Amino acid sequence: MLSIINTVRAHKELPPWGELRPEMRMREDVGFESLDLAELTVRIEEEFDVDVFADGLVFTIGEVAAKLQRSCAKPEG
Repeated sequence: MLSIINTVRAHKELPPWGELRPEMRMREDVGFESLDLAELTVRIEEEFDVDVFADGLVFTIGEVAAKLQRSCAKPEG
């Protein structure tokens, strides 16, 4: 996820993050606006086949990570 977030930040000419913390807020701390969140969603969906906004908004890195973990833990069927 760090690599995806840094790719989106690079498009905004923002420096990359070295690490992410669960409490980091997508808008206030990471610096994302609506279009950045849309790009993030597309990139995560391409990489992990998960739409993190499918069942509601996410506001922090921890919320995105939790949705990815839940999705990866589900058995295919």
